[in-house]
Amino acid sequence: MQQSNLYIIIFSTVLTVVLGGLLALAAVSLRPEQQKQEDMFKKKSILRAVMEIKKGDDILKIYEDNIRSLVVDYDGKVIETLDGKPVVAEDVPVNKEYKKDPKDRLYPVFEIVDEQGNPSSFIFPIYGNGLWDRIYGYLALDKDCNTIKGVVFDHVGETPGLGARITEEGFQKRFEGKTVFDDNGRLVGVTVLKGESNNPTDPHQVDGLSGATITGKGVEAMILAYMGHYQGFMRKMNSEKISYQNN
Repeated sequence: MQQSNLYIIIFSTVLTVVLGGLLALAAVSLRPEQQKQEDMFKKKSILRAVMEIKKGDDILKIYEDNIRSLVVDYDGKVIETLDGKPVVAEDVPVNKEYKKDPKDRLYPVFEIVDEQGNPSSFIFPIYGNGLWDRIYGYLALDKDCNTIKGVVFDHVGETPGLGARITEEGFQKRFEGKTVFDDNGRLVGVTVLKGESNNPTDPHQVDGLSGATITGKGVEAMILAYMGHYQGFMRKMNSEKISYQNN
């Protein structure tokens, strides 16, 4: 039986409202679990910058036992409150802070602490541009605020098999032991070379990724930029050994 246009409109409207309500309800009810998973992924990524995480490891306990977090400004001053509210490093949206002028951003710092509560290494969130979209990750420096202990990279939409390989352990391992300051204390970062058969011995160079030069240069620029942004904090931690002069 053919229905009138009015019936079709009313039926479609009611169906849209009902389905929309169910989807909204599902989104609200699932949000706490999604937030929990996002928090777990972030903490796991932070830890992976300095240690191996195995399947079945209690991420939250390892994080609680080893990590001390804080937030600093461009000059390295610790920020504890903002507009009367506590500032929590884990809650700082680095992607949104990236849109601000570097001197106006909040900078999370994650410290690996020893049994005496002293920092043995520092983990810094980093953020930048790849070929197609954003790239980001964490870079860990030894307590000398110069030697890289490890990195973790991820991306929004780099090409599978090419730029997306920045997430592979083999590429990330190349940064271990490299240094971001030269012998004169000048910030130089780490140059990502074109291709992957250069086998560089220079402490400021790593092999790149074949067919992904632009993404590699994005990683290079991201590291240099954020190590520059964190210089105020690093100067406070290790002022006697690094002069902290940008290029």
